[in-house]
Amino acid sequence: MMGQEEIHSKVLRAGRRTYFFDVRSTKAGDYYLTITESKKFTHDDGTYHYKKHKIYLYKEDFEGFRENVEEMMDFIINEKGTEVISDRHKKDFKKEDISENGETEAPESFTDVDFDDI
Repeated sequence: MMGQEEIHSKVLRAGRRTYFFDVRSTKAGDYYLTITESKKFTHDDGTYHYKKHKIYLYKEDFEGFRENVEEMMDFIINEKGTEVISDRHKKDFKKEDISENGETEAPESFTDVDFDDI
């Protein structure tokens, strides 16, 4: 049990996902970090289950891990901004074509109507 002793914990709830950040102690008494993603899946009958993914992060990897995470987050913010495109998370979301200038184009099934013809 000593190899799994929890020292400090934090939880981040994010929709269907929950992230657990746990500082644990090794048998030698040193600390390491575990990051667990838990995602809830609901079945048609109302029952549910969770899928979990865990990362073990040791002190010797902290600097490189932090640098890579910060670089990736900065890249995303610089490329796409901070606005969350929440509509894409809806079950009925239909991907529309987006032009090179970022504007949404009409779907191919749309009929262009010229009001001068009416």
